[in-house]
Amino acid sequence: MKNTWLGIGCGIVAGAMWGLVFLAPELAHGFAPLQLSAGRYLAYGLVAAALIIPSWRRLAASLTWTEWRALAWLSLWGNILYFVLLAHAVQTGGIAMTSLIVGLLPVTVTLVGSRERDAVPFKHLLPSLLFSSAGLVCIGWQSLRTAGNGSLEGMLCAAGALVSWTIYAVQNSRWLTRLHHVSAHDWSLLTGVVTGAQAILLAVPAFIFLPNAHADADWLYFGAIVTGVAICASVLGNAFWNRASRLLPLTMMGQMILFETLFALLYAFIWEKRLPTALETAAMVLLVAGVLSCTAAHRNPQHAN
Repeated sequence: MKNTWLGIGCGIVAGAMWGLVFLAPELAHGFAPLQLSAGRYLAYGLVAAALIIPSWRRLAASLTWTEWRALAWLSLWGNILYFVLLAHAVQTGGIAMTSLIVGLLPVTVTLVGSRERDAVPFKHLLPSLLFSSAGLVCIGWQSLRTAGNGSLEGMLCAAGALVSWTIYAVQNSRWLTRLHHVSAHDWSLLTGVVTGAQAILLAVPAFIFLPNAHADADWLYFGAIVTGVAICASVLGNAFWNRASRLLPLTMMGQMILFETLFALLYAFIWEKRLPTALETAAMVLLVAGVLSCTAAHRNPQHAN
């Protein structure tokens, strides 16, 4: 049980870091999603490369071509593609609509995880899923009531981001359970190096072919935002998430993603200088109840149907 609570703690910290991602596209609204993604992951790649230098030779020798290929796909699905879609969804449909759709990640990941061998039976996960779904409905109702329905384009991008990160969360968790010779932190840094290499290719269309009519001060502001998100969300957030992935089963990891939604809301309240409404408070209570009920389901050793 000690490892379970440590994993939950790591999941909470990861959520706190990842919640910042939803603010970045709004803060840098004048820049295109491709530019935001390329800038963020170029910075992520540079930081990850600097941190991994002391152990690079050992890690490179321990990985096979299959594992490098897995890193490439995980980087594409969970970083490059996900953030392009999320940034475009925020800028065209708003943070409210985007957080509602992407907030369904705990449900999608838990549903996939329930099919894993030795997973907690689905019926034991139902209370957690119901609490989580009710909380997300509260968030969505509050958000849509105040911000409108958003554009169809934004909704499609948010749905694409949901699919992209579900694939990443499931596959990344499976790879971490197989790789006993690579630590969760090293796997995160390796993902950063590979993502940085992909971001170099993305930078060509992002910064050469897209309009770049920005003042020097705008570029400095852009650089500060993408670097901050890279360090907090990509380096620190991913490291804590990978650590949690090794301590918790996949069905429970799905619930940990709820903290990203909670912290995104918290940052929004601070940014807007207001307190949560009654509906938002109810949503947060329901989301926390979902995590606690999922924890209780995994604590019970009687998993027989």
